[in-house]
Amino acid sequence: MSSELLDALTVLEKEKGISKDILLEAIEAALISAYKRNFNQAQNVRVDLNEQNGSMKVFARKDIVQEVTDTRLEMTVEQARSISPQYEEGDVIEIEVTPKDFGRIAAQTAKQVVTQRVREAERGVIFNEFIDREEDIMTGIVQRKDTRFVYVNLGKVEALLAPSEQMLTENYQPHDRVKVFITKVEKTTKGPQIFVSRTHPGLLKRLFELEVPEIYDGTVEIKSVSREAGDRSKISVHAEDKDIDPVGSCVGQKGQRVQAVVNELKGEKIDIVCWSDDPVIYVANALSPSNVLKVIVNEEDKATTVIVPDYQLSLAIGKRGQNARLAAKLTGWKIDIKSETDAREAGLLTDDEPLLTETLGDQQSSSFGGQILE
Repeated sequence: MSSELLDALTVLEKEKGISKDILLEAIEAALISAYKRNFNQAQNVRVDLNEQNGSMKVFARKDIVQEVTDTRLEMTVEQARSISPQYEEGDVIEIEVTPKDFGRIAAQTAKQVVTQRVREAERGVIFNEFIDREEDIMTGIVQRKDTRFVYVNLGKVEALLAPSEQMLTENYQPHDRVKVFITKVEKTTKGPQIFVSRTHPGLLKRLFELEVPEIYDGTVEIKSVSREAGDRSKISVHAEDKDIDPVGSCVGQKGQRVQAVVNELKGEKIDIVCWSDDPVIYVANALSPSNVLKVIVNEEDKATTVIVPDYQLSLAIGKRGQNARLAAKLTGWKIDIKSETDAREAGLLTDDEPLLTETLGDQQSSSFGGQILE
């Protein structure tokens, strides 16, 4: 083995972070295997690598016994003492058996081992980098697509965008730049496997963190997200500081902040509502843009009955029930919506009780804070 290879191991240790000792151990193990394979030897051997001059020797290790049953693994006491009188039964003797043509095989084997270990180390670095970015957002470039996946280049690795994670409103073409949400990072024999999504609710949350400084620094908190990707989403936001308008912070001046998110999601409609620990207010807010007259809460079943004006019944329910469905996902409460007329007939709403809209008064705009961008 050449001293140049040993120098290369030292360089690899510095550049790739692979321990030189680990590489040498791997090379020794591979050389033992190569010796047995190429020279038809089944004996117990040890490889000695001299780090100073790069020399390499192979030693056969034999147990010293009184009676030999396998000459490849054992030697009699008399034979051992002919080499050195100090040997006793039970000792292990080492005899050099380095083949003349072993240098070429050793160099080839060492190269293969180093190449493999470098590849494994690089995969490990990539895996460690991306495992820390699970549930984070990255910008990638679409490389290609087939019937199974869209392949997105994230720099050091190609991520997989499965059909179930693709937005139906998007057509992914090579060289398109897209922001994706990393859902899972797996370690495989071929290297790290990265799975990404364009439909995950986490993508919406991360996009708002990028666009709204108050969310990034924690002044405004996203409490919940419900999403039907490519069509419509709802997020609830909250600020501990009463002087901060969480909805206004997300919308931005002239809607610039939320519009940037809408543009990234190719026109997906977004409702932004104020979170509240009071289920009456929270559910009413979540049904934005519909006005709510009354919310009846059933704590035991975690269900609510919501009464809305007759002319806003279809608005509250939404197209194919979408508004009510998203509001239920957002709040975690079951929502049953009734019109004002039906509620009065059922005795759920009377003339003498104050309506929710009247109780909130001027707070309606901030408490209901829903913003819809068509």
